Amino acid sequence: MNRFMILALSLIGASAWADAPTPPIVDPPRQPYAPGIESPGYIWNDLKGEELLALRAQGNAEHGEAAFIVCVGCHGSDAPGDEAGFYPRLAGQHASVLIKQLADVREGRRDNPKMYPYANEHVISTQEMADIAVYLHRLPVPEDHGQGTGETLSVGAELYRKDCKSCHGSSGEGSDQKFYPRLNGQHYKYLLRQAYDIRDGVRRNANPEMVDAIKPYSDAEVDAVTDYISRMAVKTEVSSGTP
Repeated sequence: MNRFMILALSLIGASAWADAPTPPIVDPPRQPYAPGIESPGYIWNDLKGEELLALRAQGNAEHGEAAFIVCVGCHGSDAPGDEAGFYPRLAGQHASVLIKQLADVREGRRDNPKMYPYANEHVISTQEMADIAVYLHRLPVPEDHGQGTGETLSVGAELYRKDCKSCHGSSGEGSDQKFYPRLNGQHYKYLLRQAYDIRDGVRRNANPEMVDAIKPYSDAEVDAVTDYISRMAVKTEVSSGTP
């Protein structure tokens, strides 16, 4: 595997991003496995290794934009995500969150064998993790994003106030310092899929506190709260995003 092959494939994917997924890599590297929430002694955010190094690095947004070229085939040049929920909106996300999630994919704690060949250490360096995170954080967040039906918003609002607000904030702003993702502006179907995976133990790098909070939820309650979140107002102000 070499970076120039990845770059060529990404450029092909980027040119037709709206209509087709990134072309597959022939004989892609296999994603490793790291113990997650299913394992005794799991620590949700045990700051160490390349995650810690990337967080300490001084990210450069201009360099991040160049490094992100290997990602645009799936995520798009401005990282808008897609309403179908396959790819999250990355624009405007906290730098710490982006670094943690990328590190978890690289280590094998967040299962994503499709992403791993484009995101492993032979393609993106630790410094570039910081660069990409700053670049994405500074991107403006479009106000158009996928939403649910809006039929149970009162239920969703109550669930969010009770179980989500203390971590994700009153307007879904999250926290860069605490590694809580920004939720406002995210696509409904992506939120829904992740909430199901966290509730059901499928997402192995989940925060145990969130698992405990939403484990009792029915499917209808998961739908209600993610629909409510998807309708939160998008905040346009952007901070420096320096890890």
